[in-house]
Amino acid sequence: MSRVIIPAGLSMGPRYRYVRPADPTPECYEIHLGDDLVELTETEAAVWAASFVDTERHAKLEVNRESLIRLLETAPRPEPDAAQLVDDLIGRGLLVEFDTDGDLEPVFRRHKLLPLGQGLGSTPDEPHLHRVGLANQPILALPNDVYLQWSFSYLHSSLWDACVYYADDSEHIAEGGDPLGVTPHSLAREIAGNVPLLVATGCGFIDPVAIG
Repeated sequence: MSRVIIPAGLSMGPRYRYVRPADPTPECYEIHLGDDLVELTETEAAVWAASFVDTERHAKLEVNRESLIRLLETAPRPEPDAAQLVDDLIGRGLLVEFDTDGDLEPVFRRHKLLPLGQGLGSTPDEPHLHRVGLANQPILALPNDVYLQWSFSYLHSSLWDACVYYADDSEHIAEGGDPLGVTPHSLAREIAGNVPLLVATGCGFIDPVAIG
């Protein structure tokens, strides 16, 4: 079992007051989350940002609630309320927990995966892997099915609906092709194993499905 925690939403940065002389302290930090713009305090924003920090451990699916709290408690400026702050952000949908080997349908039904960065394609040496990066520099490589979902799944109402759509090989079989051997659940597991690194590197983000 690999239970992980990742941030949801897209940072919109600090917001400052319209005052003179200028106030160097931000009024709040804003996160685009679903159909809302969420305001965070400086402390809350620091906790949310900390969930991006360790890309190497995200690649190994080793960042979870416990490791995030431990990171916050042992930081140069320790956060004594780390556990409560993490739980609050989970409750508000700004941090998302899931088991990469478990039942992914509930969490995938509640979220979309949106692409950031650039699709840089494959290479002659590794045609089965497709690179994603920023400023023309590759950061990570994704298997073909995950790369496809990174590129297009936002067009569907949820990430789960995208998995169902792309696993449907009925048209392919009707045209004489062999079964693709992919199910929504197998595709979801493959995506789940890559999403933490995608999000941690800023190459994609997950966003709650807007309601209403």
